[in-house]
Amino acid sequence: MTEHPTWLQLTADDPGHSHAYVQRFRRLAEQGQDLAGEARLVDAMLQRESRVLDAGCGFGRVGGWLSGVGHEVVGVDIDPVLIETARGDHPDAHWIVGDLGTLDLPALGISEPFDAIVCAGNVLAFVEQGSRVEVLRRFRDHLKPDGRVAVGYGAGRGYPFDAFLADAATAGLAPDLLLSSWHLHPFTERSDFLVAVLRPA
Repeated sequence: MTEHPTWLQLTADDPGHSHAYVQRFRRLAEQGQDLAGEARLVDAMLQRESRVLDAGCGFGRVGGWLSGVGHEVVGVDIDPVLIETARGDHPDAHWIVGDLGTLDLPALGISEPFDAIVCAGNVLAFVEQGSRVEVLRRFRDHLKPDGRVAVGYGAGRGYPFDAFLADAATAGLAPDLLLSSWHLHPFTERSDFLVAVLRPA
């Protein structure tokens, strides 16, 4: 299995990568594209004013929407350029530069666990292969006992879906629901995208 470049490798090879990423999504928004499907699914799982961790939040596309409809959002991303953009675009949420593989929000004074964690945008495909179980374990550690994790990413990115589900089980997370899109299409063995809604095992 070929390991795909991590986000840090991409930004090291191309210092303008993060800015171009933001601009690409700004153009899509200007064209009227629907960029809130992930956030709407997570919102449907929650009561108002729930606590949400946007893991690998990028420039705040998902977490910013959730903050805007009344949730308490903390976003974490390893890319300082994206976090700076998130802070400017969505000042009501709490945005942090950090590595999901060493995530420890209580050490930063954020001790209350989360009702939901969302990890969208193919984030896990950009995590180093040897760190994936630890990332998922840290998701589990930051959840409330009845909280859930929503993870979505596409096939062909160096992380087969069965390997992800095995890693989730190792990390103490069990699937509640498997979908093939953020718009609630059912997942089958032929699906080329996975949205997994996971709960503490």
